[in-house]
Amino acid sequence: MAIRTLLIANRGEIAVRIIRAARELGIRTVQVHSKADVDSLAVKLADEAIDIGPAQAAKSYLNIPAVIDAAQRSGADAIHPGYGFLAENAEFADAVAVAGLTFVGPSANAIRLMGDKVAARQAAAAAGVPTVPGSDGRVDDVETARAVVAHTGYPVMIQAAAGGGGRGIRIANNAEEFERLMPQARAEALAAFGDGGLYLEKVIERARHIEVQILGDGENVVHCFERECSLQRRRQKVWEEAPSPVLPADIRAELCRTAVSLAKAVHYRGAGTLEYLYDDQTRAFYFIEMNTRIQVEHPVTEFITGIDLVREMIRVAGGEKLRLRQEDIVARGHAIEVRINAEDPAQNFMPNPGLVSGLRIPGGNGVRFDTLLYPGYVIPPFYDSLLGKLIVWDEDRASAIARLSRALGELEIDGIKTTKPLHQALVADREVQAGRFDTRWLERWLEENATRLA
Repeated sequence: MAIRTLLIANRGEIAVRIIRAARELGIRTVQVHSKADVDSLAVKLADEAIDIGPAQAAKSYLNIPAVIDAAQRSGADAIHPGYGFLAENAEFADAVAVAGLTFVGPSANAIRLMGDKVAARQAAAAAGVPTVPGSDGRVDDVETARAVVAHTGYPVMIQAAAGGGGRGIRIANNAEEFERLMPQARAEALAAFGDGGLYLEKVIERARHIEVQILGDGENVVHCFERECSLQRRRQKVWEEAPSPVLPADIRAELCRTAVSLAKAVHYRGAGTLEYLYDDQTRAFYFIEMNTRIQVEHPVTEFITGIDLVREMIRVAGGEKLRLRQEDIVARGHAIEVRINAEDPAQNFMPNPGLVSGLRIPGGNGVRFDTLLYPGYVIPPFYDSLLGKLIVWDEDRASAIARLSRALGELEIDGIKTTKPLHQALVADREVQAGRFDTRWLERWLEENATRLA
């Protein structure tokens, strides 16, 4: 049954993105919001807005009964969770189904399976997808953990079995660090996700972070090629691009094939992303996790393929079969996305919410700015600091970097500090221009170049 009214259970730039996609499909939109977001751009753009609680996310955007009640009161027949908040919460997906509504995303069972990193590793291995050497399952005692490390060697990554976003992760370089960091990782995982389960993985030195975008309808699955997300700070992505500047054609084909294989094995429905580590010295790749939602960096894939991923996931949720055949999906040119955050890079990325006194959005061919901003908007201090994503496309990577440099020069956000200076420094860096980096490169670069961001 086609979706007539869609409730957006999120905020910020992704809520704006979903509203626009829904409107293009002729779908009425309902935006939930906390009291802190009453003046948000998403609230202004939606057909209807409903207050679901105070500023604290736990009492609003994470309040499942409040979201379901808003959907029922508004007459919505579907809910889009965006990314973050309840997007990968299987209990929420179940609650949506029990309420007789459509969840724009995968089934609760798929979320549970792929949301538990240990279960996801096991599913990947069963589907023939290579995984990083490590524990076969959850590690519940120190003796088992020591036995795993005796096999993998150091350095080893101690990770939360549930959750994401870099939380509950420690890297031990030797036995002394391992004994000290295990309890810390368990405590952080329990506090962040309500689950203290851990698993262990061998650290792949100088790894690249590659992810594959897939779309499925529960039966058929296609891939939309890969993105490179290796430029990270504290395991948070800063710069994403497509295609990867280092992936050979044969490895790309195999990587995408394994992603489709795993997504088919779990009968995946909607948009999802399978994340891998890639060693460009050995040409080996390893599955690490699946994100069962739309990704922040989805626009770079949209630019190189011409596919509107958000519209496609809404169509599939409404009961349509995939309209795309793998042979019809072609990657063209090069796209780059940089995240613009309300943070001061000269002050160790201190959050900098406040009044946006002026705004100039860059334009021109191959330039897109997905944002929650408008002049006069007051950025609340309660949520993620992401203000927008500047995305550019051009015929090749060098041209895309030049276009990104030009667009960054045009972008003006007055009244607050942002991460724009970081990206201006990166586009001018020879190593970035050459594509010579890994997942730890940016943190090493920041240690050496902090004064350039003042």
